[in-house]
Amino acid sequence: MVRTSSSGFLRAILVAACSALALGGAADRALAANEYSTKIGTEVRLSDERTMTRWATPLKTARVYVTASAQARTIAKLRLLTEDRMPEVYVALSLATNTEGDWLRVRIPGRPNGRSGWVRRAAFGDLVRNEYRLEINRRSFHIRLFRAGRQIFRARVGVGTAQTPTPAGQFWIREKLRFRSNPSYGNYAFGTSAYAPTLSEWPGGGVVGIHGTEFPSLIPGRPSHGCIRMRNASVAKLWQMTPLGTPVQIR
Repeated sequence: MVRTSSSGFLRAILVAACSALALGGAADRALAANEYSTKIGTEVRLSDERTMTRWATPLKTARVYVTASAQARTIAKLRLLTEDRMPEVYVALSLATNTEGDWLRVRIPGRPNGRSGWVRRAAFGDLVRNEYRLEINRRSFHIRLFRAGRQIFRARVGVGTAQTPTPAGQFWIREKLRFRSNPSYGNYAFGTSAYAPTLSEWPGGGVVGIHGTEFPSLIPGRPSHGCIRMRNASVAKLWQMTPLGTPVQIR
């Protein structure tokens, strides 16, 4: 696939969220920061990443700690924006309360894939509820969308080659993009939290995207640099159905 420069990629974006909630989908519901009350020393699970996931956007660039304490080792910092300058999205796994206050354990986008850490609850806005889940099978070349555990969409896909593989793991949808005209990506695309182990045709440092293609005859198969390619009509339909924060399991 022809690679596109980051500046050209950004100019192609027609629809950008003024806030992360704007693209969350009608089924999502903003949860007030105080909806969950926990006692000191307790932890509440917020997401199972199958039938219920909660996510939030950061209000500031706070530190991410290995445990729920400001005395613990810092492993990352929250980012306000994605590589495409969209509001960043973090999946909230659990909420804990200790003598230092309330904490969220969140998944962290970036290399290495699969990290999580603890951030003060006050660093995030409202939690948003999501009942959707995406599954991508690299062997059968299928993508499936579930809502509340029930499959509602299925399509064929193309994945990375043996030299530029699509990574396996648990990820999520960080951004939804729409283009005026982009032969390489089609008119619709998703940015995920997955990062390819080698490279990706997605600008910004190896982000694994889900997007259309100018070569539909190569789907199903292994034609990509790590991204998930779909036929343009299929990704357009999926884009309308899938909200931000949707978990993505790649197997």
